[in-house]
Amino acid sequence: METLDPDCITSPNTRPALDSVALLSQALTTRGYSYVPAARTQALLAGQGFSDAATLAADWPQFQASWERLCLDNYMADGGRYRKRRHATLTAMSGQRSFVVEPHQPHFQSREYNALNGGIARHYQPVEHAVVHGATLRSVVALGCEIFGLRSPNANWHIEVHQFRIEAGSEQLGLPTPEGVHRDGVDFVLMLMVQRRNVEQGVSTIYDLQGNPLRTFTLADTLDMALVDDERVLHGVSPIVPQQAGQFACRDVLVVTFRRKV
Repeated sequence: METLDPDCITSPNTRPALDSVALLSQALTTRGYSYVPAARTQALLAGQGFSDAATLAADWPQFQASWERLCLDNYMADGGRYRKRRHATLTAMSGQRSFVVEPHQPHFQSREYNALNGGIARHYQPVEHAVVHGATLRSVVALGCEIFGLRSPNANWHIEVHQFRIEAGSEQLGLPTPEGVHRDGVDFVLMLMVQRRNVEQGVSTIYDLQGNPLRTFTLADTLDMALVDDERVLHGVSPIVPQQAGQFACRDVLVVTFRRKV
């Protein structure tokens, strides 16, 4: 299991200056997206004030291990059995970086945003209590509130947390975005790499609303992160395949969406 290095946070090259969050918010304003490498993400998470570096490093193993307990996604209209997931719904009030966990509820997207699986209420197992209330997720959500709050300072947020595992094998491709290039139908999206095991490809591409590619990158390392203004750009991820044939391969990602409450 991969571990986090708390010493990384105190490096002069990764210490989160106050303007780091502002620069990421500005990138969303000017480009509609931002890619954040792992070392910078780690520093930003520790800079949220909920947990110090050592606490985050101590919480990470149980956070990462929870992906081993995800449940099969039974709503795949393509018949695929390559995706596992859990889901939670949160609320964060304007100007706040803490959240309230809402009663468990289904996930819904219209077919406008998800032509494959949209149009129905999808009932997934909840994110485990220890994960929702752990230092890692608290810091991730706080970071999202901080960055996106600069774009929408008066917004109260409806937040959905999605744990995804995409598996690949000799008999099937693993499709991180089976709906294809898409928007999620929210305001902002935060995507965090948890781990890749025996995986090749899985390349992320950001597109403008006309479908022209803007940027390609791979969330390859634990804590690589992407931020997206969902109203301004589309995104998609290429299929994954095993590096070593015949061995287990998976791509584990945390996706957190933010939508203004009306």
